[in-house]
Amino acid sequence: MAARGAVRCLRGWQEGRRFISTPAVSRLTSEEVIQMRNELFTKEKERQLSLYPRIEKIEVKYTGKSHPGSVFVMNKALSTPYNCAMHLSEWHCKKSVLALVDGEVWDMYRPLTKSCEIQFLTFKDEDPEEVNKAYWRSCAMIMACVLKRAFKDEYSVNMIKAPEVPVISGAFCYDVVLDNRLNDWKPTNDDFRSFTRDASKLIHKDLPFEMLHVEAKIAREMFQHNRYKMEMIERKASQNMEGIVMLHRFGDFVDVSEGPHIPRTGFCFQYEITAAHNLQSNESELIRRFQGVSLPVHLKAHHVVWHKLLERSKRLVTEEKYLEATAEHQEAKVETEEGKTVSI
Repeated sequence: MAARGAVRCLRGWQEGRRFISTPAVSRLTSEEVIQMRNELFTKEKERQLSLYPRIEKIEVKYTGKSHPGSVFVMNKALSTPYNCAMHLSEWHCKKSVLALVDGEVWDMYRPLTKSCEIQFLTFKDEDPEEVNKAYWRSCAMIMACVLKRAFKDEYSVNMIKAPEVPVISGAFCYDVVLDNRLNDWKPTNDDFRSFTRDASKLIHKDLPFEMLHVEAKIAREMFQHNRYKMEMIERKASQNMEGIVMLHRFGDFVDVSEGPHIPRTGFCFQYEITAAHNLQSNESELIRRFQGVSLPVHLKAHHVVWHKLLERSKRLVTEEKYLEATAEHQEAKVETEEGKTVSI
């Protein structure tokens, strides 16, 4: 959904300055690009499933604290950790954020390909680092989807990447290059509220995050219209012998993203897009870092604490500032409504 407040603001900013829209004949619209990537993702997923012409069984041993030693007979390349959680309890289905499959961190909707041992990770674990990283990563991808659609086809929007910043940094981020006609535009509070409303609609739909490993040539076809993603694809492909790239999708939005991700958008509860900062760049384009903050449905914060988190999230997040913050204090904790603590 478009961020109507942002577009209204842009039009107001343009008053007295008439721009001629760039002809759309030679390029796809933002919506057409999203749909093209979505269709290629679906096609490749179906092709990979066809490589398993008949259903084979695998044994998955659960090694968690409850029901230890339980063994599930699952379907190879079809069954996921979430399907295993369904054999345990409703609690495991609702609370499990990630799985550990033979010690490897795994998306809940990523199919299992061999007999293995499994356990589940939640936000309430003693060491929630992997869960926190997955949550921040997913929140950033939701923001990317919102920004990609917010300006419709009036202005170009090129997504660069979501910097891998930890929860202690105070905000999740996504770097974006907007149309150069917007170099002087500064988002207002109304714009951020509009972005947040669009994100809330995606969260309310409770869309699952899907993961897919693809060959670099398929990723290139999907992202041929974005040179930043093309460069990322080349880097990712060069890091393994097979030249494989990891993609994620929720709804119809596909991105080149490190995994794993949370199971569904509905795991987000308190969520706001709060700031946009101009970054220094050696190139002609202006790179903007959009930022936001969120807490999962399992860790709701009191409104006073939430207000503090909102204010903190507006400060520019950089790797240098994160290292400084880490040196000052290992971890900040806030009291949640349930008397639990959440790393921020």
